[in-house]
Amino acid sequence: MRRRDFIALIGSGLTARPLVARAQQIAGPRRIGLLMAAAEDSAEYQGFFAAFRAGLRDLGWIDGGNLAIDTRWCGFNKDLTQQFAKELVAQQPELIVSSTTPTTAALQQQTRTIPIVFVSLVDPIGSGFVDSLPRPGGNLTGFINNEATVTGKWLEFLKEIAPGTARAAILFNPTTAPYAEYFLKTLRAIRSASGIEAIATPVHDKTELETVVADFARQPDGGLVVLPDSFVIANRAEVIALAARYHLPLISPYRFYCELGGLLSYGVDVVENYRRAASYADLILKGAKPSELPVQAPVKFELVINSKTAKALGLAVPINLTALADEVIE
Repeated sequence: MRRRDFIALIGSGLTARPLVARAQQIAGPRRIGLLMAAAEDSAEYQGFFAAFRAGLRDLGWIDGGNLAIDTRWCGFNKDLTQQFAKELVAQQPELIVSSTTPTTAALQQQTRTIPIVFVSLVDPIGSGFVDSLPRPGGNLTGFINNEATVTGKWLEFLKEIAPGTARAAILFNPTTAPYAEYFLKTLRAIRSASGIEAIATPVHDKTELETVVADFARQPDGGLVVLPDSFVIANRAEVIALAARYHLPLISPYRFYCELGGLLSYGVDVVENYRRAASYADLILKGAKPSELPVQAPVKFELVINSKTAKALGLAVPINLTALADEVIE
């Protein structure tokens, strides 16, 4: 064998080994985790999950094919959230997708290395998840669901459909919505424009709900504003029933409140956020670092009106509000 051929043969062997090893490392499906705040039987969250998988499929990632998604449903339960966050991190997936602020906080406690993509989050800087929106800086990035400026629209729409509203109870749980002040500060600042006084109304557990709402409703001209909060979402049927019982017009960030009988909803299209999250999962699986992927603001909002609830409250839906609505539930 000539010396040149021998050197070429040895060189090809040296370069082939790392390639073989690398191929062995990524053989089989790529593995990611998903921590969902709701119970597995939640129709809304199953819809979010389906949108995420559809987004992945459009990018060539097939759950059960070249991709394996380990999904945990913690049912808005704090203990289960901590347990499942620990279990997912122990599996050492290539990335974990997180649905809410509580699930993201639990995952951050467990890992500072595995990439985490949050999907429906409020104030990621104030929550300590990222250094800045353009340059997150750590192992977390993702998508904001509602910015503080949306609160102006909540009061504007509430005043338009219920002109007599002078006070609004801002309902949230301080434990599951530690970012409440992010919204309250803006709500207080725009009082002069809306003519509605925003009143912080914290609720610490389900047993307090009726007492808190009943106390607020003792004075006239009240309305109810629901913050984006996993506790309130978990108890939305009770909240909507209380709003009806005490004749309080209710506005919320999510359409599923209206579908259950809430008066108005205005906020980000969460399904769209889950579709967008698939693009970040794709980039990270292809080698991108979360620290270099900017946190993205909402791009699609929707206004939904429940006209049946308006009639029950003795309210007429203004024509201009109907024209703005993405959907009017009859």
